[in-house]
Amino acid sequence: MMFQNVDWLLIGEATIDTLLMTGFSLLFTVLIGLPVGVLLFLTSPGQMLQHKGIYQVAAFIVNVLRSVPFLILLIVMIPLTRVLAGTALGVQGSIPPLVASAAPFFARLVENVLRELDPGVSEACRAMGANSRQTVLWALIPEATTGILAAIVVTAIALVGYSAMSGVIGGGGLGDLALRFGYQRYQTDVMAVTVIILVVMVQVLQVFGDRWVARLNRK
Repeated sequence: MMFQNVDWLLIGEATIDTLLMTGFSLLFTVLIGLPVGVLLFLTSPGQMLQHKGIYQVAAFIVNVLRSVPFLILLIVMIPLTRVLAGTALGVQGSIPPLVASAAPFFARLVENVLRELDPGVSEACRAMGANSRQTVLWALIPEATTGILAAIVVTAIALVGYSAMSGVIGGGGLGDLALRFGYQRYQTDVMAVTVIILVVMVQVLQVFGDRWVARLNRK
C-alpha cells in the first residue's frame, strides 16, 4: 500500500514546525542582517562613513559565520542556544543557529544591492544637506526596496533547507521527521513525502516572491 507508513497528522505538525522555524528565523535574520548590510556598505571604501577598522571587523565576522557549514554551526552553538532559547531542541532551539547562519548571508546580499544603486542618489542627498541617517532611510533603502525584497526571498528559501538540516540535532520539523522515520527506520515513503513538501514550499516561496518583486518593479 502506498504511503502506508505515513502519519499525516505527524506530517502536518512537522510542516507547521518547519514554517514556524522559517518564519521566525527570517524575521530575526532581516532585523539583524539589514542593519549589518547597511553598515558594511556605509563603512566600505569610498562611501559616506568609510572606516577601514569597522568595515574589516564587520566583514571578518560575517565571512567567518558564512564559511562555517550549517551542521557544524548547529552543534557548536548548542551551549549558546540553550542560553538564548532555553533549549537546544525543537523549533525554539533551532532559531538561534538558523539566524546565525542566515543573517550574514542576508547582510552580504543587502550590501551588494546597495552597491548597485546609482551613486548619484547619495550625492544628491548630500547636496541637499541630508545626514547619513536621513540618506539611508529616505533615499537608499527606498531605492533598494525591490532588491532587498528579492534578497529576502532568496534567504527564505535558504532557511527552508537549513531548517530541514536542523533535524540532525532534534530540531523538529520535516527534517527531523525525515531523519527519524525516513532514514533511521527505512520508511522511504515518509522520506518521499517530506521531500515533496519541502520542494513545494520552495516553489511557492519562489513564485510568490517573484510576483511580489515584479509588482513592485511595475510601480
